[in-house]
Amino acid sequence: MVMSLALIGFLTIVIMLTLIMTKKLQTLLALIIVPIIGCLVAGQGAQLGAFITDGLKNIAPTGVMFIFAILFFGIMSDAGTFDPIVKGILRVVGKDPVKICIGTFLLAAIVHLDGSGAVTFLIAIPALLPLYQKLGMRATTLATLVALGAGIMNMLPWGGPTLRAITALKSDINGIFNPMLIPMIAGFVTILIIAVFLGRAEKRRLGDTLNNIHLDELENEETQEQAELKRPKLFAVNIVLIIAAVAVMLKSILPPAAVFMIGTALALLINYPDIKVQKERVDSHAKAALMMASMLFAAGSFIGIMQGSGMLTALAKAIVTFIPTSLGGFIPILVGVLGVPLSLVFDPDSYYYGVLPVLSQAVEMMGGDPLAIARASIAGQMTLGFPISPLTGATFLLTGLTGLDLAEHQRKTLPLAWGASIVVVIVAAVTGVIAF
Repeated sequence: MVMSLALIGFLTIVIMLTLIMTKKLQTLLALIIVPIIGCLVAGQGAQLGAFITDGLKNIAPTGVMFIFAILFFGIMSDAGTFDPIVKGILRVVGKDPVKICIGTFLLAAIVHLDGSGAVTFLIAIPALLPLYQKLGMRATTLATLVALGAGIMNMLPWGGPTLRAITALKSDINGIFNPMLIPMIAGFVTILIIAVFLGRAEKRRLGDTLNNIHLDELENEETQEQAELKRPKLFAVNIVLIIAAVAVMLKSILPPAAVFMIGTALALLINYPDIKVQKERVDSHAKAALMMASMLFAAGSFIGIMQGSGMLTALAKAIVTFIPTSLGGFIPILVGVLGVPLSLVFDPDSYYYGVLPVLSQAVEMMGGDPLAIARASIAGQMTLGFPISPLTGATFLLTGLTGLDLAEHQRKTLPLAWGASIVVVIVAAVTGVIAF
């Protein structure tokens, strides 16, 4: 029974990802339809409603946060809050895509010191997207660099994956994170090099177009309607409002959903006191907010079905069962190499609380270091892998803010994230952190 459930779960995930990445089915539909079919094939149709409801309950607060975050930052953008920031960046780096790409990665990495993917995306993307659009740089490049910056920093001890690994194996920072510091730095440098290559690619693509762009023209390039919405005199007030919202969220004074609900209300009252204009501003961003929320709730339904039906648990047990004893010494290496792809299969809780303890115990029984599995896991599993996974809400925030389709983002980011994680694994193996 477990094996058949595992097979159904595996096929459900593979078929869903295939349909999304080949664009045979819209992401929203794939997230809803495929797991429902999987649940019915598993003979658990009677509980389908309960599974979906549980999934929606868990994702609801995040969904509300995303809706109001889109409205909040959209209104701030309308008011011209980010214009001085963009102009400041332009004056410092000019119109050099290489410097912009390096700056994008470093900004995302610095902001992600708090360990929250959602916060990183909410700060970095609204600030940088106007710059990319003005210079004609691709949104995929922005999404990739922000994802890689957040991903590598998600290895930090207070990041979700490492914290879960420490908790699941009853270990500490010295046992899991500290040995991975040098491999993490190697991954950081690798992504810095990737940023340079992406910047050069953008420079080649833009060619003469970039040469013909003048910074003064960029600053004055807006329609009359956009100009009428600008509130330059309220810049300081709006910046304080943004900083206050982020600070309240980071300090956990209020839930993120409440922060952005209140923030949206204040942003509208301060910048557009006229009721008619308020309605127009909400309407202008409603489409993006609706698409984001729809995608997120569909992902909640998917996770609810996969977890509630037991397909993820069965899949975890099946993976452990199929690992030959002869490969015991290489299990940590294998886990590390497959970390990013496995982020598409397991949500962080299912992996770190379900799969990791079983794999760790198996390695220990074979005479290996049980903590080596945890170190290998944080090289990619929901660290560099989290911003491309459909199993985390932050991924849809990233794609929603950049206006990208999930498949489009995955095709560009997955190979680079996987490559960077493999560098981390290689350095960890060479330094003896992940034992052979």
